[in-house]
Amino acid sequence: MLQALDRAGAPALFFVSGEQAARHPDLVREVAAASHEVAVHGYQHQTRRQWSRALLAEDTRRALDTIAAATGRRPRLYRPPHGVFSLTGLQLIRGLDLEPLLWSRWGRDWKRAATASTIADHATARLHAGDVVLLHDADHYGAYGSWRATAAALPLIVERIAAAGLEAAAVRSEDGPGGLALTI
Repeated sequence: MLQALDRAGAPALFFVSGEQAARHPDLVREVAAASHEVAVHGYQHQTRRQWSRALLAEDTRRALDTIAAATGRRPRLYRPPHGVFSLTGLQLIRGLDLEPLLWSRWGRDWKRAATASTIADHATARLHAGDVVLLHDADHYGAYGSWRATAAALPLIVERIAAAGLEAAAVRSEDGPGGLALTI
């Protein structure tokens, strides 16, 4: 995925679960060293809708510590697994000085039937400045091998972004999005 992003000249924002950062700290360091932003996606990849405040806090702090240990930087952005926030969870992450970020476009690339073409079609339909495109860099939580179709879709996605008169850009805080963000 890093090679595909490099070839496409596209920056990305990687939402990393703490459990994966603990298993692969060298890979998380490599992502950060390639000038991509690393953000937090919880420690465990589970929907948090029914979690207590204490459990949410423990999971989020554990993820923050694990990711910061791997990258040397504390993440500033947070996306919950499956994109599901509870009011308690949203208040908690804001209280931890994390900025919530969801997506406005997605490639549906975790599905077994996904191809580079279908991923690019879903991810780039009706693009606008400020959109956040969700993709996945691994198949830990999706169909086996699905990341290969995502990597193959990246050049198509970047071409379509350019054809729409947009460019892939980093996500900025407070002053608005820096363009169209690829979140992985």
